[in-house]
Amino acid sequence: MKRVVVGLSGGVDSSVVAYLLKEQGYEVIGLFMKNWHDDSVTISNECPWLEDSNDALLVAEKLGIPFQTVDLSEQYKEKIVDYMFSEYEKGRTPNPDVLCNREIKFEVFMKIALSLGADYVATGHYCRKGIIEKEGKEVFQLLAGKDDNKDQSYFLCQLSQGQLTKALFPIGELTKPEVREIATKLDLITAEKKDSQGLCFIGKVRLPEFLQQKLQPKEGIIVEIPAEANVYAQEIPAFESEEDAFAYEAQRINYLQVPGKVVGKHQGAHYFTKGQRKGLNVGGTKEPLFIIETDVDKNIIYTGQGSNHPGLFKKALFIANDEVHWIREDLALKEGEQLEVMARIRYRQPLQKAFLHQFKTGMYVVFENPQSAITEGQFVAWHHDDEVLGSGVIA
Repeated sequence: MKRVVVGLSGGVDSSVVAYLLKEQGYEVIGLFMKNWHDDSVTISNECPWLEDSNDALLVAEKLGIPFQTVDLSEQYKEKIVDYMFSEYEKGRTPNPDVLCNREIKFEVFMKIALSLGADYVATGHYCRKGIIEKEGKEVFQLLAGKDDNKDQSYFLCQLSQGQLTKALFPIGELTKPEVREIATKLDLITAEKKDSQGLCFIGKVRLPEFLQQKLQPKEGIIVEIPAEANVYAQEIPAFESEEDAFAYEAQRINYLQVPGKVVGKHQGAHYFTKGQRKGLNVGGTKEPLFIIETDVDKNIIYTGQGSNHPGLFKKALFIANDEVHWIREDLALKEGEQLEVMARIRYRQPLQKAFLHQFKTGMYVVFENPQSAITEGQFVAWHHDDEVLGSGVIA
Protein backbone atom coordinates (compact mmCIF):
# COMPACT_ATOMS: atom_id res chain seq x y z
CA MET A 1 0.00 0.00 0.00
CA LYS A 2 1.36 3.40 -1.02
CA ARG A 3 1.77 5.93 1.80
CA VAL A 4 0.76 9.58 1.31
CA VAL A 5 1.39 12.46 3.68
CA VAL A 6 -1.31 15.12 3.33
CA GLY A 7 -0.56 18.71 4.27
CA LEU A 8 -3.63 19.12 6.48
CA SER A 9 -4.03 22.90 6.83
CA GLY A 10 -7.31 22.94 8.73
CA GLY A 11 -9.18 24.02 5.61
CA VAL A 12 -11.84 22.27 3.57
CA ASP A 13 -9.64 21.54 0.55
CA SER A 14 -6.95 19.50 2.32
CA SER A 15 -9.64 17.78 4.41
CA VAL A 16 -11.31 16.43 1.26
CA VAL A 17 -7.91 15.51 -0.19
CA ALA A 18 -7.28 13.23 2.81
CA TYR A 19 -10.70 11.60 2.39
CA LEU A 20 -10.33 11.04 -1.36
CA LEU A 21 -6.89 9.44 -0.98
CA LYS A 22 -8.12 7.12 1.76
CA GLU A 23 -11.02 6.10 -0.49
CA GLN A 24 -8.52 5.37 -3.27
CA GLY A 25 -6.72 2.90 -1.02
CA TYR A 26 -3.71 4.90 0.09
CA GLU A 27 -2.29 4.81 3.60
CA VAL A 28 -2.87 8.44 4.62
CA ILE A 29 -1.04 10.46 7.30
CA GLY A 30 -2.15 14.01 8.17
CA LEU A 31 0.61 16.52 8.91
CA PHE A 32 -0.06 20.10 10.01
CA MET A 33 2.63 22.73 9.39
CA LYS A 34 3.06 25.34 12.08
CA ASN A 35 4.84 28.25 10.47
CA TRP A 36 5.78 31.79 11.41
CA HIS A 37 3.00 33.60 13.24
CA ASP A 38 2.91 37.01 14.87
CA ASP A 39 -0.36 38.15 16.45
CA SER A 40 0.86 41.73 16.64
CA VAL A 41 0.49 42.29 12.90
CA THR A 42 -2.36 39.88 12.08
CA ILE A 43 -5.72 41.48 11.31
CA SER A 44 -8.52 39.94 13.41
CA ASN A 45 -8.46 36.19 14.04
CA GLU A 46 -9.03 35.04 10.49
CA CYS A 47 -6.05 32.70 10.36
CA PRO A 48 -4.96 31.72 13.86
CA TRP A 49 -2.73 28.67 13.58
CA LEU A 50 -4.04 27.10 16.79
CA GLU A 51 -7.63 26.99 15.52
CA ASP A 52 -6.46 25.61 12.18
CA SER A 53 -4.41 22.94 13.93
CA ASN A 54 -7.39 21.89 16.04
CA ASP A 55 -9.63 21.69 12.95
CA ALA A 56 -7.02 19.56 11.17
CA LEU A 57 -6.86 17.23 14.19
CA LEU A 58 -10.66 16.87 14.27
CA VAL A 59 -10.71 16.05 10.54
CA ALA A 60 -7.98 13.42 11.02
CA GLU A 61 -9.94 11.84 13.89
CA LYS A 62 -13.13 11.83 11.82
CA LEU A 63 -11.35 10.14 8.90
CA GLY A 64 -9.44 7.75 11.16
CA ILE A 65 -5.95 8.73 10.01
CA PRO A 66 -2.78 9.41 12.05
CA PHE A 67 -2.04 13.09 12.69
CA GLN A 68 0.87 15.15 13.90
CA THR A 69 2.12 18.74 13.84
CA VAL A 70 5.53 19.84 12.59
CA ASP A 71 7.03 23.20 13.57
CA LEU A 72 8.62 24.81 10.52
CA SER A 73 8.56 28.36 11.89
CA GLU A 74 12.36 28.67 11.89
CA GLN A 75 12.67 27.63 8.25
CA TYR A 76 9.68 29.77 7.28
CA LYS A 77 11.17 32.86 8.88
CA GLU A 78 14.51 32.27 7.18
CA LYS A 79 13.25 31.36 3.71
CA ILE A 80 10.08 33.47 3.44
CA VAL A 81 9.82 36.27 5.99
CA ASP A 82 13.45 37.40 5.85
CA TYR A 83 13.31 37.20 2.07
CA MET A 84 10.22 39.43 2.08
CA PHE A 85 11.92 42.09 4.19
CA SER A 86 14.97 42.00 1.94
CA GLU A 87 12.92 42.36 -1.25
CA TYR A 88 10.76 45.24 0.04
CA GLU A 89 13.88 47.03 1.24
CA LYS A 90 15.19 46.91 -2.35
CA GLY A 91 11.93 48.35 -3.68
CA ARG A 92 10.78 45.01 -5.07
CA THR A 93 7.48 43.19 -4.39
CA PRO A 94 7.90 39.49 -3.52
CA ASN A 95 5.28 36.78 -3.85
CA PRO A 96 5.57 34.74 -0.63
CA ASP A 97 2.91 32.22 -1.68
CA VAL A 98 4.87 31.07 -4.74
CA LEU A 99 8.05 30.94 -2.68
CA CYS A 100 6.33 29.12 0.17
CA ASN A 101 5.30 26.29 -2.17
CA ARG A 102 8.80 25.98 -3.64
CA GLU A 103 10.79 26.32 -0.42
CA ILE A 104 8.49 25.07 2.35
CA LYS A 105 5.64 22.80 1.21
CA PHE A 106 7.48 20.98 -1.56
CA GLU A 107 10.98 21.18 -0.08
CA VAL A 108 11.23 21.24 3.74
CA PHE A 109 7.83 19.65 4.31
CA MET A 110 8.32 17.12 1.51
CA LYS A 111 11.63 15.97 3.00
CA ILE A 112 9.93 15.40 6.38
CA ALA A 113 7.15 13.45 4.65
CA LEU A 114 9.62 11.27 2.77
CA SER A 115 11.50 10.61 6.03
CA LEU A 116 8.22 9.19 7.35
CA GLY A 117 8.26 6.67 4.53
CA ALA A 118 5.84 8.56 2.29
CA ASP A 119 5.68 7.75 -1.40
CA TYR A 120 3.86 11.01 -2.13
CA VAL A 121 2.93 14.37 -0.64
CA ALA A 122 -0.60 15.64 -1.33
CA THR A 123 -1.95 19.18 -1.00
CA GLY A 124 -5.29 20.89 -1.51
CA HIS A 125 -4.22 22.90 -4.55
CA TYR A 126 -6.63 23.29 -7.45
CA CYS A 127 -4.28 22.03 -10.14
CA ARG A 128 -3.47 18.72 -11.83
CA LYS A 129 -0.42 16.62 -12.60
CA GLY A 130 0.08 15.02 -15.98
CA ILE A 131 2.63 12.42 -17.08
CA ILE A 132 3.89 12.06 -20.64
CA GLU A 133 6.76 10.06 -22.11
CA LYS A 134 9.58 11.68 -24.09
CA GLU A 135 12.53 9.71 -25.42
CA GLY A 136 11.71 6.84 -23.10
CA LYS A 137 11.57 8.98 -19.96
CA GLU A 138 8.61 10.10 -17.85
CA VAL A 139 8.04 13.86 -17.93
CA PHE A 140 5.71 15.42 -15.38
CA GLN A 141 3.34 18.24 -16.29
CA LEU A 142 1.79 20.93 -14.08
CA LEU A 143 -1.73 21.49 -15.41
CA ALA A 144 -4.39 24.04 -14.52
CA GLY A 145 -7.21 22.99 -12.21
CA LYS A 146 -10.56 22.15 -13.80
CA ASP A 147 -12.25 24.92 -11.77
CA ASP A 148 -11.32 28.06 -13.73
CA ASN A 149 -12.39 30.19 -10.80
CA LYS A 150 -9.99 28.44 -8.40
CA ASP A 151 -7.07 27.36 -10.60
CA GLN A 152 -3.95 27.67 -8.43
CA SER A 153 -1.30 26.45 -10.85
CA TYR A 154 0.29 29.95 -10.82
CA PHE A 155 1.28 29.47 -7.17
CA LEU A 156 3.12 26.24 -8.11
CA CYS A 157 4.95 27.72 -11.11
CA GLN A 158 8.37 27.27 -9.45
CA LEU A 159 8.08 23.52 -8.86
CA SER A 160 10.68 21.18 -10.37
CA GLN A 161 10.39 17.80 -12.03
CA GLY A 162 11.75 16.23 -8.84
CA GLN A 163 9.07 17.89 -6.71
CA LEU A 164 6.26 17.00 -9.13
CA THR A 165 7.38 13.36 -9.13
CA LYS A 166 6.32 13.06 -5.49
CA ALA A 167 3.31 15.43 -5.58
CA LEU A 168 -0.40 14.61 -5.75
CA PHE A 169 -3.25 17.10 -6.31
CA PRO A 170 -6.44 15.06 -5.75
CA ILE A 171 -8.98 17.91 -6.02
CA GLY A 172 -7.61 19.30 -9.28
CA GLU A 173 -10.44 17.65 -11.21
CA LEU A 174 -13.12 19.10 -8.90
CA THR A 175 -14.76 22.47 -8.46
CA LYS A 176 -14.90 24.27 -5.12
CA PRO A 177 -18.66 23.65 -4.73
CA GLU A 178 -18.06 19.92 -5.33
CA VAL A 179 -15.34 19.89 -2.67
CA ARG A 180 -17.63 21.61 -0.15
CA GLU A 181 -20.42 19.17 -1.01
CA ILE A 182 -18.17 16.19 -0.22
CA ALA A 183 -17.11 17.79 3.10
CA THR A 184 -20.75 18.49 4.00
CA LYS A 185 -21.80 14.89 3.32
CA LEU A 186 -18.98 13.70 5.55
CA ASP A 187 -20.00 16.24 8.23
CA LEU A 188 -16.44 17.59 8.43
CA ILE A 189 -15.90 20.59 10.70
CA THR A 190 -14.19 22.40 7.80
CA ALA A 191 -17.12 22.03 5.37
CA GLU A 192 -18.29 25.65 5.63
CA LYS A 193 -15.00 27.18 6.72
CA LYS A 194 -13.97 30.29 4.79
CA ASP A 195 -10.88 30.15 2.60
CA SER A 196 -7.83 31.67 4.26
CA GLN A 197 -6.65 34.96 2.82
CA GLY A 198 -3.30 36.70 2.87
CA LEU A 199 0.21 35.42 3.33
CA CYS A 200 0.81 31.70 3.08
CA PHE A 201 0.21 30.31 6.59
CA ILE A 202 0.26 33.75 8.20
CA GLY A 203 -3.14 35.14 7.36
CA LYS A 204 -4.12 38.70 6.75
CA VAL A 205 -1.47 41.10 8.01
CA ARG A 206 -1.23 44.85 8.19
CA LEU A 207 1.59 45.11 5.68
CA PRO A 208 3.04 48.46 6.85
CA GLU A 209 3.17 47.24 10.47
CA PHE A 210 4.60 43.94 9.30
CA LEU A 211 7.34 45.66 7.30
CA GLN A 212 8.05 48.21 10.04
CA GLN A 213 9.34 45.36 12.20
CA LYS A 214 12.57 45.68 10.26
CA LEU A 215 12.16 48.53 7.77
CA GLN A 216 12.16 51.91 9.46
CA PRO A 217 9.66 54.64 8.43
CA LYS A 218 11.27 57.36 6.36
CA GLU A 219 9.30 60.38 5.21
CA GLY A 220 9.36 61.15 1.50
CA ILE A 221 7.30 62.83 -1.19
CA ILE A 222 4.54 61.61 -3.50
CA VAL A 223 4.85 63.01 -7.03
CA GLU A 224 2.05 63.02 -9.59
CA ILE A 225 3.08 62.55 -13.22
CA PRO A 226 0.72 63.94 -15.91
CA ALA A 227 -0.92 61.46 -18.28
CA GLU A 228 -0.44 63.36 -21.56
CA ALA A 229 0.17 60.71 -24.17
CA ASN A 230 2.87 62.67 -26.02
CA VAL A 231 5.04 62.62 -22.90
CA TYR A 232 5.20 58.82 -23.04
CA ALA A 233 5.23 58.38 -26.81
CA GLN A 234 8.79 59.61 -27.08
CA GLU A 235 10.72 58.79 -30.20
CA ILE A 236 12.31 55.38 -29.64
CA PRO A 237 16.07 55.42 -30.28
CA ALA A 238 17.65 53.27 -32.97
CA PHE A 239 19.06 50.07 -31.47
CA GLU A 240 21.84 47.84 -32.69
CA SER A 241 20.16 44.67 -31.49
CA GLU A 242 16.76 43.21 -30.68
CA GLU A 243 17.93 42.66 -27.11
CA ASP A 244 18.63 46.40 -26.68
CA ALA A 245 15.16 47.23 -27.98
CA PHE A 246 13.53 44.85 -25.50
CA ALA A 247 15.65 46.25 -22.69
CA TYR A 248 14.44 49.75 -23.53
CA GLU A 249 10.79 48.64 -23.50
CA ALA A 250 11.22 46.73 -20.24
CA GLN A 251 12.72 49.81 -18.51
CA ARG A 252 10.67 52.47 -20.30
CA ILE A 253 9.68 54.32 -17.14
CA ASN A 254 13.36 55.05 -16.42
CA TYR A 255 13.49 57.15 -19.55
CA LEU A 256 10.61 59.34 -18.51
CA GLN A 257 12.32 62.45 -17.19
CA VAL A 258 8.93 64.02 -16.77
CA PRO A 259 8.29 67.05 -14.57
CA GLY A 260 5.67 66.24 -11.96
CA LYS A 261 4.14 67.95 -8.97
CA VAL A 262 4.37 67.05 -5.30
CA VAL A 263 0.91 66.03 -4.05
CA GLY A 264 1.64 64.47 -0.67
CA LYS A 265 4.01 62.67 1.68
CA HIS A 266 4.57 59.03 2.59
CA GLN A 267 6.41 57.14 5.34
CA GLY A 268 8.67 55.01 3.15
CA ALA A 269 8.80 54.12 -0.52
CA HIS A 270 9.72 50.54 0.46
CA TYR A 271 6.20 50.04 1.88
CA PHE A 272 4.56 50.54 -1.52
CA THR A 273 4.38 48.72 -4.85
CA LYS A 274 3.58 49.45 -8.49
CA GLY A 275 -0.10 49.45 -9.35
CA GLN A 276 -1.09 50.12 -5.72
CA ARG A 277 -4.01 52.45 -5.19
CA LYS A 278 -4.80 52.27 -1.48
CA GLY A 279 -2.79 53.76 1.34
CA LEU A 280 -1.57 56.94 -0.35
CA ASN A 281 -3.99 59.22 1.52
CA VAL A 282 -3.95 61.85 -1.20
CA GLY A 283 -7.28 63.44 -2.12
CA GLY A 284 -8.52 66.13 -4.45
CA THR A 285 -7.75 64.37 -7.74
CA LYS A 286 -10.30 63.80 -10.47
CA GLU A 287 -9.40 60.10 -10.67
CA PRO A 288 -7.75 57.88 -8.03
CA LEU A 289 -3.97 57.94 -7.91
CA PHE A 290 -2.08 54.74 -8.81
CA ILE A 291 1.60 54.15 -8.11
CA ILE A 292 3.51 53.96 -11.40
CA GLU A 293 7.02 53.77 -9.93
CA THR A 294 8.86 53.76 -6.61
CA ASP A 295 12.42 54.98 -6.06
CA VAL A 296 13.67 53.57 -2.75
CA ASP A 297 17.09 55.23 -3.13
CA LYS A 298 15.61 58.74 -3.36
CA ASN A 299 12.53 57.68 -1.33
CA ILE A 300 10.06 59.04 -3.91
CA ILE A 301 6.74 57.56 -5.02
CA TYR A 302 5.58 58.45 -8.54
CA THR A 303 1.86 58.32 -9.20
CA GLY A 304 -0.61 58.92 -12.01
CA GLN A 305 -4.35 59.44 -12.17
CA GLY A 306 -6.52 56.51 -13.24
CA SER A 307 -5.97 52.83 -14.02
CA ASN A 308 -5.28 53.68 -17.68
CA HIS A 309 -2.40 56.05 -16.96
CA PRO A 310 0.30 55.33 -19.59
CA GLY A 311 3.01 55.18 -16.92
CA LEU A 312 1.49 51.93 -15.64
CA PHE A 313 1.99 50.03 -18.90
CA LYS A 314 4.93 48.21 -20.47
CA LYS A 315 5.15 45.54 -23.17
CA ALA A 316 8.26 43.72 -22.01
CA LEU A 317 9.93 42.40 -18.89
CA PHE A 318 13.30 40.81 -18.16
CA ILE A 319 14.29 37.70 -16.20
CA ALA A 320 17.95 37.16 -15.30
CA ASN A 321 19.31 33.76 -16.30
CA ASP A 322 19.57 32.50 -12.72
CA GLU A 323 15.87 33.30 -12.19
CA VAL A 324 14.59 31.54 -15.34
CA HIS A 325 12.87 28.32 -14.24
CA TRP A 326 11.54 25.61 -16.55
CA ILE A 327 9.14 23.01 -15.13
CA ARG A 328 9.39 21.40 -18.55
CA GLU A 329 13.18 21.23 -18.70
CA ASP A 330 12.94 19.50 -22.08
CA LEU A 331 11.45 22.69 -23.56
CA ALA A 332 14.02 25.16 -22.16
CA LEU A 333 15.17 27.72 -24.72
CA LYS A 334 18.76 28.03 -25.84
CA GLU A 335 20.42 31.37 -26.56
CA GLY A 336 18.90 32.97 -29.65
CA GLU A 337 15.70 30.91 -29.52
CA GLN A 338 12.17 32.20 -28.99
CA LEU A 339 8.81 30.66 -28.14
CA GLU A 340 5.21 31.82 -28.42
CA VAL A 341 3.33 31.29 -25.14
CA MET A 342 0.44 32.51 -23.05
CA ALA A 343 1.64 34.24 -19.89
CA ARG A 344 0.44 35.95 -16.75
CA ILE A 345 2.19 38.24 -14.27
CA ARG A 346 -0.20 37.73 -11.34
CA TYR A 347 -2.68 35.22 -9.98
CA ARG A 348 -6.13 35.30 -11.62
CA GLN A 349 -4.92 37.51 -14.48
CA PRO A 350 -6.31 36.20 -17.79
CA LEU A 351 -3.54 34.62 -19.84
CA GLN A 352 -1.90 37.02 -22.32
CA LYS A 353 -0.23 36.24 -25.64
CA ALA A 354 3.53 36.71 -25.38
CA PHE A 355 6.89 35.68 -26.85
CA LEU A 356 9.88 34.42 -24.88
CA HIS A 357 13.26 35.55 -26.23
CA GLN A 358 16.34 33.91 -24.72
CA PHE A 359 19.54 35.95 -24.88
CA LYS A 360 22.97 35.49 -23.33
CA THR A 361 22.17 37.58 -20.22
CA GLY A 362 18.63 36.32 -19.65
CA MET A 363 15.14 36.10 -21.05
CA TYR A 364 12.77 38.82 -22.24
CA VAL A 365 9.03 38.21 -22.14
CA VAL A 366 7.43 40.46 -24.75
CA PHE A 367 3.66 40.76 -24.64
CA GLU A 368 1.41 41.34 -27.62
CA ASN A 369 -0.43 44.02 -25.63
CA PRO A 370 1.02 46.34 -22.97
CA GLN A 371 0.58 45.04 -19.42
CA SER A 372 -0.33 47.09 -16.36
CA ALA A 373 1.88 47.21 -13.27
CA ILE A 374 4.67 44.83 -14.25
CA THR A 375 6.31 44.61 -10.84
CA GLU A 376 9.90 43.67 -10.00
CA GLY A 377 10.08 40.68 -7.65
CA GLN A 378 6.81 39.14 -8.80
CA PHE A 379 6.64 35.96 -10.88
CA VAL A 380 5.71 35.69 -14.54
CA ALA A 381 4.47 32.21 -15.52
CA TRP A 382 4.17 30.95 -19.09
CA HIS A 383 1.77 28.34 -20.44
CA HIS A 384 0.89 26.23 -23.44
CA ASP A 385 -2.83 25.47 -23.38
CA ASP A 386 -3.53 24.38 -19.78
CA GLU A 387 0.06 23.43 -18.95
CA VAL A 388 2.46 25.67 -17.00
CA LEU A 389 5.81 25.35 -18.75
CA GLY A 390 7.91 27.59 -16.54
CA SER A 391 8.27 30.87 -14.70
CA GLY A 392 10.72 33.51 -13.58
CA VAL A 393 11.23 36.41 -11.20
CA ILE A 394 10.72 39.79 -12.87
CA ALA A 395 13.95 41.85 -12.71
